[in-house]
Amino acid sequence: MSTVSALWRHPVKGVGAEPLEAVELAAGQCLPGDRAFAIAQEGAETYGEWAHCRNFIRGAKAGTLMAVTAKSDGAQTTFAHPDLPDLTVALPDEGNRLIDWIRPLYPENRPAPERLVTATEQGMTDAPFPSISILSDTSRTILSQHAGRELDRRRFRGNIWLEGLAPWEEFEWIGRRLRVGSALLEVRERNTRCKATHSDPKTGREDTDVLRLLEDGWGHRDFGVYAVCIEPGRVALGDGATLT
Repeated sequence: MSTVSALWRHPVKGVGAEPLEAVELAAGQCLPGDRAFAIAQEGAETYGEWAHCRNFIRGAKAGTLMAVTAKSDGAQTTFAHPDLPDLTVALPDEGNRLIDWIRPLYPENRPAPERLVTATEQGMTDAPFPSISILSDTSRTILSQHAGRELDRRRFRGNIWLEGLAPWEEFEWIGRRLRVGSALLEVRERNTRCKATHSDPKTGREDTDVLRLLEDGWGHRDFGVYAVCIEPGRVALGDGATLT
């Protein structure tokens, strides 16, 4: 049996990773608070309904964003980056303050961050359904060995990390159900990666071509799987995960 080694959410899509100790999952919904907001770029047409990631600012377009962390405290969230002073805001009301804060991190040759969007149907995950991403520490260890350096979990912006699996075992779960803590999830598809994984979350600087490593080593660009919660329940660090 594998166990939960880490839990993460990302309050604003592409901007800020936040560690958790426990979470209550609801059927048919994303992990609570995950990608609850997103920053639409110039030209984006979405106003809250789910939209493709091309509409938003994200780490694939600006690796510097990968070094942003988040910490929630009631209605307020504090964002931090090694090159900026911390910012505490209440979202969505103070979305413009967050946009102004990240402007120095965003390339001038990209469509500019324009407005904060509040997700209305589901979190603004990359998958077009209320996905919860599940990732394997063993697969990360194998990939890190191939890279010649440890690859921080935050590169992959996942939700539930499991330890105790065989390498790449998670890819065999498509179409199966997984009991994690007291919640039941159905695994839907593999997670194909983007250039956001190339940047070190400690610095925001590109240092590893993760996509090339995946292609050279295993012939694909996939890391982790997307699942949907079908029975609500609590998931906490140290909880077991078992296929049903």
